[in-house]
Amino acid sequence: MQGDVDPATGWVMDFAEIKAAFKPLLDQLDHYYLNEVPGLENPTSEVLAKWVWDRLIGDLPLSAIHVRETCTSGCIYRGEN
Repeated sequence: MQGDVDPATGWVMDFAEIKAAFKPLLDQLDHYYLNEVPGLENPTSEVLAKWVWDRLIGDLPLSAIHVRETCTSGCIYRGEN
């Protein structure tokens, strides 16, 4: 997330708001074969990160999307420059 830290809470955004924004995406992905999700026919971590970014950028003040395949591999997507 990027933005000003609320002096009262110490947060940029409440995690409940992030969770609510991500829920429709989670519902499309959780327990589904990713190759069958529109736009994820080749569901590499890079493709998945951009797919998530494209769907959340209008709703959340994103700075990056991190997708992990394992604890040592994955990708970070920061949007297109």
